Amino acid sequence: MQVIALPEVDRRPRASVAVGTFDGVHLGHRAVIEGAESVLTFDPHPVSVVSPQHTPKLLTRPARKAELIAELGVQEMVVIPFDADFARRPAAEFIDQVLVAALGAQRVSVGENFRFGHKAQGDARMLAADERFATVVHPLLEVDGEIVSSSHIRGLVLAGDVAGANRMLGAPFQLCGEVVRGDERGRELGFPTANLIPDEPLACPGHGVYACLADEHPAAVSIGVRPTFQTGRGELIEAYLLDFEGDLYGSCLRLDFLERLRGERRFATPEALIAQMHRDVERTRRSVAEHGAAR
Repeated sequence: MQVIALPEVDRRPRASVAVGTFDGVHLGHRAVIEGAESVLTFDPHPVSVVSPQHTPKLLTRPARKAELIAELGVQEMVVIPFDADFARRPAAEFIDQVLVAALGAQRVSVGENFRFGHKAQGDARMLAADERFATVVHPLLEVDGEIVSSSHIRGLVLAGDVAGANRMLGAPFQLCGEVVRGDERGRELGFPTANLIPDEPLACPGHGVYACLADEHPAAVSIGVRPTFQTGRGELIEAYLLDFEGDLYGSCLRLDFLERLRGERRFATPEALIAQMHRDVERTRRSVAEHGAAR
């Protein structure tokens, strides 16, 4: 898939253009994108420009969003560098200059809650009223009785309900980060971990222990501040890769979250913590096996 930033696009007719922010590329987004030749999206997230104090934690970095969209068979992703000047463009100008003039859209696909233009004055009905292209408006999806939306998925992730988030995403919630050196507390306990520092702009699952895949390798992952020990360190992501030997320092590790095993807690003794970690590892093995069978 080709990734292009406006205005560096070749001006030619595009049979179908899906438009949206698409943070997380969840099931609702996938319905909008399905069958599209081109995807038109925005970076950074528009809210970070029009209302910085309400900037959301992202579900996906731009590179990951591009990967997920490419997997849907899209030929190109056109990225609008969203800034204050673009935010001030009237909705009619967005249609005339971007959808029609720049992209030559013959069909435009959006979700029913899509808004665009200055002060979000444009909506799906405005698109549908334009006779220069056909408009397909996709209704909001529901999973587990809840509307599928990026904001709802963020809430699930932050609450630690990664299994619920995954059902709406249609794929495991994922984090990536560079493996850094820690205080080697896990090695002393018999569970050497790969330590990652949380990526501040991204949503991070709430404190607790999770069954994950670390670059497709089963891993028990702890997120939190390690209350059993007085470390003075901030929040850390610690991944114990089961049956793994090797040096991961400096590498970028991808974590796919499968389910939350338990919350973070303080143990009276290191021995009690070690016993619990053995139980966490066995539950991780079962979880990875169950999710593998489900796939």
